[in-house]
Amino acid sequence: MSENNTRLGIWLMVATTLVFAVQDGLSRHLADEYHVMMVVMIRYWFFAAFVIFLAKQQGIMREALKTEQLGLQVFRGVLLAGEICVTVLAFVWLGLIESHAVFACYPLLVALLSGPVLGEQVGWKRMVAIGIGFVGILIILQPGSGVFSPAALVPLLGAAMFALYGLLTRYASRKDSAMVSFFWTGIAGAVAMTLVGIWFWKPMAGGDWIWMITLCFSGVLGHWLLIKCYAVAEASAVQPFAYLQLVWVSIIGVSFLGETLRTNVMIGAVVVVGAGVFALWRERVAAKRVAQ
Repeated sequence: MSENNTRLGIWLMVATTLVFAVQDGLSRHLADEYHVMMVVMIRYWFFAAFVIFLAKQQGIMREALKTEQLGLQVFRGVLLAGEICVTVLAFVWLGLIESHAVFACYPLLVALLSGPVLGEQVGWKRMVAIGIGFVGILIILQPGSGVFSPAALVPLLGAAMFALYGLLTRYASRKDSAMVSFFWTGIAGAVAMTLVGIWFWKPMAGGDWIWMITLCFSGVLGHWLLIKCYAVAEASAVQPFAYLQLVWVSIIGVSFLGETLRTNVMIGAVVVVGAGVFALWRERVAAKRVAQ
């Protein structure tokens, strides 16, 4: 991969994190007025329409439908939909900043679970990084203190679900193309969310539909940017820049949603992100050794 492509990939990842941060802010705003299930359901309608459009545009609709792992692909899609519901709920209960500070541990969970799920070897250095990262989580959550709330565990559940989704995606890639997995993620998630979310339907005000449409298009734009990012650069080179989303959501949370940035959250987030970047770097080093 050339330096120019890597540089472009980094800028695309920066743009992706900004778009996804705006999406999270809009999700938090809408979920304050409407049920989380309804908001996520409408998001998934647009997501499903996007993957169908993408498959048709590329002339690979039949190929996108074909999979030898239908059960796995459907489970992945439903799991991601559930994770989004859990995470948006965390936004409502805790706010964007604290939720994302905790959620930032998901790369560490991926590293921790890659052994039992994928049979990959996790070295002692990455295990130490994982341990340090969870010290950061404890700093953020402050268990045993008067400010700790059980609701603070919700984004941790979301991170665990997203980590499992990521591992299952890697497992599915052994037989299915990225487009097949992407297609089934949108379709399975849309069907699952419709079956659940339709029971929580509530008429939306005209102004809120503008926010809802903006939310849906931001999701499509974010996924498109992410696809382009991974198309021009190695995932291991750009993945550390995904942590910039925490910076963007902090700005949005403080500037537009009246949230505050507590000292323990800042310190804990730095520890978690530092450990996560180190774990990603060690994974890249290990992958290069295997390739040689």
